[in-house]
Amino acid sequence: MQSGLERFLQDPALRAPLQGRRVALLAHPASVTRDLTHSLDALAALPDVRLTAAFGPQHGLRGDKQDNMVESPDFTDPRLGLPVFSLYGDVRRPTDAMMAPWDVLLVDLQDLGCRIYTFITTLRYVLEAAAAHGKAVWVLDRPNPAGRPVEGLALRAGWESFVGAGPMPMRHGMTMGELGHWFIELLGLDIEYRVITMQGWRPDTAPGFGWPTERTWVNPSPNAPNLSMARAYAGTVMLEGTTLSEGRGTTRPLELFGAPDIDTRRLLADMRALAPDWLRGCVLRECWFEPTFHKHVGQLCAGVQIHVEDPTHYDHAGFQPWRVQALAFKALRRQAPGYPLWRDFPYEYELGKLPIDVINGSPLLREWVDDANATPADLDALARPDEAAWIDTRQPHLLY
Repeated sequence: MQSGLERFLQDPALRAPLQGRRVALLAHPASVTRDLTHSLDALAALPDVRLTAAFGPQHGLRGDKQDNMVESPDFTDPRLGLPVFSLYGDVRRPTDAMMAPWDVLLVDLQDLGCRIYTFITTLRYVLEAAAAHGKAVWVLDRPNPAGRPVEGLALRAGWESFVGAGPMPMRHGMTMGELGHWFIELLGLDIEYRVITMQGWRPDTAPGFGWPTERTWVNPSPNAPNLSMARAYAGTVMLEGTTLSEGRGTTRPLELFGAPDIDTRRLLADMRALAPDWLRGCVLRECWFEPTFHKHVGQLCAGVQIHVEDPTHYDHAGFQPWRVQALAFKALRRQAPGYPLWRDFPYEYELGKLPIDVINGSPLLREWVDDANATPADLDALARPDEAAWIDTRQPHLLY
């Protein structure tokens, strides 16, 4: 498989339309070639590309910020002398000054295939800014490691945020290049937009089902360490809105969950009793862990790890990470109805809204969990129409 970046570097004809134009790059640590050269360095070495600026999303161009809601400043790249603008610092949207030094923005971001991953929102914001300033955006496309499956409630109107760029379900099943086409249609943008497509990406093929397993995994964000995390993330990301640990401060973040005061053996039994069909395609293992930082730091937590790596039990089409995690919340409510599950703080700077609602793009998931009479079939009745509608909506924009 060749990424969009690799095709762009290899083929001068793809670069020819940039002649005489100033070029900027939006990238992060996973923006690398097959031989692990960072895209900023690879582009700077091209004699026919005039690189004049760079941008970094959340966690920074080089990935220096470890946790969420830790901002990065603007700086000058010490080797290349280029201005590097932060889109997760004083601003989330490019300012007029940030737009001035370039004509074409190359976007080279490795996504995880989940609505809440903020690189998607950053793509929307740069498209809007480029349309307003008469600038062009080209996406150097990369694989969606979670593949094509779709799952979750669609974000409701009025719930847009930095972790909710538009009315898509939690697991969208598209690449960044494809999402750019969808944003342009959704927002009615008039913009020069181009996708440098991948070659040989096969999202329906084992064993990677979206991720070419022969390639090196580079963390696109600090707590995205492997393919297993990417597969589970559309569910485990909801833990950020709860008092349960999502495994930050362990070596398997966002693949496990737990707390010091829950009975995981009973939790698993209740999950299997409530909705066994929701647990297909993975293995849930009772475990123990002690976070070295973040929630429940230094405390022994009873936990559950979601295993999706062994091809003998991983079913790519059957695995439903969003439902697995929702079911865990529901089972915990059965075990301890008064458990203080939901955190309350300005998640991604959203005031007056519970983080779990910001994450899900509405209160519907939380209300389902908290309603003692609501069944798994009730959540299915909410989510299935959203999932079917999204599959239809995205179809015209698929490139592979």
